[in-house]
Amino acid sequence: MKVINQKEALKLLSSGSPLGFQTDTVPAIGSIPEYSEEIYKVKKRDKKKPLILMGSEMSQVLEYVHPSALDDFRKFGLKYWPGALTLIVPLSKDKNFKFIPSNSIGIRIPDCSIARLLINESGPLATSSANISGIKPSLSAQEISLDLPNLNLLGPIPWQKCSGKASTIIEWIREGEWKLIRQGNINITGLT
Repeated sequence: MKVINQKEALKLLSSGSPLGFQTDTVPAIGSIPEYSEEIYKVKKRDKKKPLILMGSEMSQVLEYVHPSALDDFRKFGLKYWPGALTLIVPLSKDKNFKFIPSNSIGIRIPDCSIARLLINESGPLATSSANISGIKPSLSAQEISLDLPNLNLLGPIPWQKCSGKASTIIEWIREGEWKLIRQGNINITGLT
């Protein structure tokens, strides 16, 4: 396991390599969005499965949200972020990512200061759980180093304990209407 500091992590990310880091839910693997194909390679993930765009704060990700969903996006983001909620919304027409197979994008702001400090400097990251696809997510740096031995990890180690439960995912349908996709840490009622 190679543990690196934030300065080294930012250099690594800018060179196109993915990085493992802690979050509030499960540890993540992240990359600068234009290098997202590296996440698919490392995780052995089907390219038809989207990644999530992770930001450090809402203002960092607003430009990726289509104007039709912006008000609802802000409403839920202000209420639940930082936290374990992923919002799937239509992607702004002037944005294009290889890691989303449709015109919608999942966005999350983690409740983890180490992750947010990194992303504040790197810019939003394409992310997924730090494990081989189809295998139960690893919950510690040590477990990740066994599953993904070539992945550099952001220190300091040991990481703070994460919840071990994935984020809740809701998808925007139309103004004022959301659909539950995956129940995770956050219980949300009255989506429509």
